Amino acid sequence: MTLKKFFRGKKRVRLPAPPANVSTAPLLDQQIQEALVKGKHYEPQQLDAACGQSVGKQREHNEDSLFAFSITIGNESSRVPLGLYIVADGMGGHQYGEVASNAAVRTVAGNILRKFLPYISNQSETMDEPLQELIRAAVNEAQHTVMQSAPGGGTTLTAALVLGKQVTVAHIGDSRAYILRPDQRIEALTRDHSLVKRLEELGQITAQESAVHPQRNVLYRALGQGEMLEPDIFTAPFPQPGYILLCTDGLWGVLPEEDIYQVISESPNLQTACQNLVNAANTAGGPDNISVVLVQLFG
Repeated sequence: MTLKKFFRGKKRVRLPAPPANVSTAPLLDQQIQEALVKGKHYEPQQLDAACGQSVGKQREHNEDSLFAFSITIGNESSRVPLGLYIVADGMGGHQYGEVASNAAVRTVAGNILRKFLPYISNQSETMDEPLQELIRAAVNEAQHTVMQSAPGGGTTLTAALVLGKQVTVAHIGDSRAYILRPDQRIEALTRDHSLVKRLEELGQITAQESAVHPQRNVLYRALGQGEMLEPDIFTAPFPQPGYILLCTDGLWGVLPEEDIYQVISESPNLQTACQNLVNAANTAGGPDNISVVLVQLFG
């Protein structure tokens, strides 16, 4: 899908002025939860996002990086939320791991947002580049940047570009993107590019064995590792109602998926949910850096 195609055919509708007694105060957490249960419609659509991060309990340096950006463009002719969310887990020690993840996140975010800036500043501008190609080009640029800025280092990268009711994901490594649905389902959108996950897919080991395998952190695909880059790139509907969760293995490698779902469902808002997830991973030992981004779409 392209931005030009998304807006094609949108009707111009003049909305009546709101009644004088309408309150414009922010919604309370309880009101948000009640609206989700009832499936209330919001106009314009809007994204709510939060993030959390920790060095963990057993590391001296944080080699993770994250990025969260949300805007809503709303007027008579277009009402569309735009969001970009990224997590990256660096490899190569303090000298190169954090440099690699930071360079990857900034390069991908900068490349993508520069493409949208002309439209944001001038609605007459259009962008015909397909979103999957846009995000692929950004990841390819990040590959070159990581190899130059952190030779010998590398990083995972999982990015979610939200436009309207669709999310385009770019993924390489073993950070993860999940969909959480209100019927207690949590589904991994991404597949790990790890040796152990590949053995599991081939039926050579079980999921239980992969969770404790001594080589579970060995990746066969990562940014900055080798000249050839093959990220997984795909587009999926944004869950409504529901959430999209991005996280590094400092979270999913420590907390079972059902525990992740429970922590989020019992939290009053997204920011508290992210902090509770970080706290739960640290309580469980915190063996690695922890990064989490949680996103929700209203409307």
